[in-house]
Amino acid sequence: MSGSLFDLIRSRIPSADTILIETADGGARISYGEMLTRSARLAGALVRRGVKPGDRVAVQVEKSPENVMLLLAVLRAGAVYLPLNTAYTTAELDYFVGDAKPSLLVCDPDKREGLAAIAAARNAALETLDADGKGSLTELAATAPADFGDVSREETDLAAILYTSGTTGRSKGAMLSHGNLGSNAAVLADYWRFTERDVLLHALPLHHTHGLFTATVTLMLAGGSMLFLPRFDADEVLRLLPKATTMMGVPTFYTRLLQHPALTREACAHMRLFTCGSAPLLAETHRAFFERTGHAILERYGMTETGMNTSNPYDGARIAGTVGFPLPGVDLRIADMESGRLLPQGEIGIIEVRGPNVFSGYWRMPEKTATEFRPDGFFITGDVGRIDARGYVHIVGRAKDLIISGGFNVYPKEVESEIDALPGVVESAVIGCPHPDFGEGVTAVVVAQEGAEMTEASVIAALEARLAKFKLPKRVVFIADLPRNTMGKVQKNALREVNKAIFL
Repeated sequence: MSGSLFDLIRSRIPSADTILIETADGGARISYGEMLTRSARLAGALVRRGVKPGDRVAVQVEKSPENVMLLLAVLRAGAVYLPLNTAYTTAELDYFVGDAKPSLLVCDPDKREGLAAIAAARNAALETLDADGKGSLTELAATAPADFGDVSREETDLAAILYTSGTTGRSKGAMLSHGNLGSNAAVLADYWRFTERDVLLHALPLHHTHGLFTATVTLMLAGGSMLFLPRFDADEVLRLLPKATTMMGVPTFYTRLLQHPALTREACAHMRLFTCGSAPLLAETHRAFFERTGHAILERYGMTETGMNTSNPYDGARIAGTVGFPLPGVDLRIADMESGRLLPQGEIGIIEVRGPNVFSGYWRMPEKTATEFRPDGFFITGDVGRIDARGYVHIVGRAKDLIISGGFNVYPKEVESEIDALPGVVESAVIGCPHPDFGEGVTAVVVAQEGAEMTEASVIAALEARLAKFKLPKRVVFIADLPRNTMGKVQKNALREVNKAIFL
């Protein structure tokens, strides 16, 4: 067996007849055997469109079972999967396609016209795939052979590039290898006790590492099944819970379930595990969910560049406000943010991690990559935390003001640049403020020109065509001047303090 992630998935198939995916409406059921055939035909279609080993395949499509088949087909063809948020605007996509230089771009049929010029300018082929799994790509796959000679890959070969935001510059492409993804999913399947008897209620998006790799690939390495929801819907989740055994979510899922009268112990009696990540889970949400259901949500900590790093225990205390212990094979330490000096237990500093799950670097950014790793191979996460006397890891904050809203990373400078370009704006600062539903709410603090006729609604409306919805400010506050320190740097900590209760 090669080091291919697909080879690892194939080796764990329990039987050809076992159901891999069933849609929430019951309209589609795909067995593991059918998965092999469908992904083979799609891989053949990719090759027909000129995709070669190592090529990037950029994918901006709605969630569907065929979306999963496409991921597997890209792996089988030896190419690199590049998922793109369906909320990204054409202007944003132009950057990603220009940076990653994919040989093929797959999009929803409704977006084909808008993306045709971008694909042509970058010399990329363009195919379509809709939410029902239909499009020009599946039409091409229908005439491809049912068998495909999988391209051999080493564990160190790239399997995916996931773009992640920072606090300076444009989005960065995190390069993840077959070994990174396979090792992390295998550890999670074991640590969280997944087996072929599990049914995962899958309500997460497929353009994010959480839904794509932490959920989907982990489940496949256990040989289990998935109930597929196109998006989170509290009514549908509660209807399907009796058919499921596990669910992975973000804090927003759980706050919305808690608002639903049908969330009871009886409704969750068939479930064995609820996990949460991608944004901080409020301790109050953890306690309220346990009181209503009898289930302690298992919170864990990961990031695009590393997959999962820590987890509260499956057996043992799942402590609210913590993200548990380092996963097997992952080394985690706390260091001084300035000097890199290791800090003793209990002290707050920057979180650094090392392990087979950690990415190899940022796409086409060797200088940036070099600054993010210590000489001994530890990755500097940019997250601030501490380890308590029991060994539990606590996330205190982020060193660089990154906002995580509803499980998505929001890069403040990108939002500020769009706001500053609006007529009548002098300058702006974008911060994250505690939000009971999204973890953090994107908040814009704006200094307007004297006499400018600007309102909160007009600023948000002006940004809608320039930014993905999850990046849009949920509130806009107007002030006379931004607070600065003696060096002229905007004091975002002061802005966060003043606006800390804006959503509460």
